[in-house]
Amino acid sequence: MCRFLLYKSSRPQNPQKIIKAFSQMAQKSKAFDGDWQGDGWGISWLENNIWKSYKSVQPIWKDDKKEALLFLSTTFVIHARSASFSQHKSNIEYNQPYINSDDAFVFNGLIKGVSLHLPGAIGSQKIWSLLQKKLLTVSPEKSLRETLRIITKNSKTVQALNMGIADKDNIYALCYYSIHADYYSLHYSKTDESSIISSEPIEGFNFTPLLKGDVIKF
Repeated sequence: MCRFLLYKSSRPQNPQKIIKAFSQMAQKSKAFDGDWQGDGWGISWLENNIWKSYKSVQPIWKDDKKEALLFLSTTFVIHARSASFSQHKSNIEYNQPYINSDDAFVFNGLIKGVSLHLPGAIGSQKIWSLLQKKLLTVSPEKSLRETLRIITKNSKTVQALNMGIADKDNIYALCYYSIHADYYSLHYSKTDESSIISSEPIEGFNFTPLLKGDVIKF
């Protein structure tokens, strides 16, 4: 299973503190089935109001190049990947975050028996395709809820469907799971300086868990 984090601050920040804490969390984290987040990682950040990205197929804790990411930004999104199928490993195009001109997107979860036909080679890309369509007409919060509604209606099983969006003003997330609440529940931390939404708490911050069905905006 994957892990992700969205970060928003009141003034531009160097990402190294958060990257290091997220990397340590991802390395230690194990899913209920023993799965890990070692199939690559990515980070996207706003620079002069344009989304920039760095991605690697190495586990985040083994990628020495992450230490050279010295940008300053108010907003960035990190994702550590766990590939669902062996044939999908080592393909950097599958690494999140996914971005367009306005938004950065991250996902984690497990969905089976989806009957929808959507653009994309893997599940996370298909979810992103659906969400982008919704973002054209309704707010991010409504887009997240509507994407959840459509996927649950057209799937046999939704074990978890956690989605995060960062646009040029805010960060948003939807937390949904049907089992394994301890693993799938998202967490948030908010201070006067920064707001964080994360798959798991990271060192140096106080976090509060989200409940099933919660949508949050900072």
